[in-house]
Amino acid sequence: MQLKDFVMCPRFEKAVDLLSKRWVALIVFVLISGPRRFGEIESCLSNLSGKVLSDRLKEMENEGIIQRTVYPDIPVRIEYSLTAKGAALAPILKEIGSWSTEWIEIGSTM
Repeated sequence: MQLKDFVMCPRFEKAVDLLSKRWVALIVFVLISGPRRFGEIESCLSNLSGKVLSDRLKEMENEGIIQRTVYPDIPVRIEYSLTAKGAALAPILKEIGSWSTEWIEIGSTM
């Protein structure tokens, strides 16, 4: 195939755009192990502000990657979990983890 014949698939481009937003892939990775509350997600990801986490969770919910479940406890308890669409990313992220273990050195730049 020649370069002039190459056309980027719009779905692939949208997927890469979504997953390349700062923190999105890491939030998915945190939720692979199961539902978590806001504070738990925030504590797993150092240097992530509550505002940015809130924004990313809303975006991911709108994309159908996570679901927000509100439990009518006192006080109200809210948990975030992966949808089937979000869980389908688990093998991809685990492969990236395997690749990074083999090829990425801590402190290196690409």
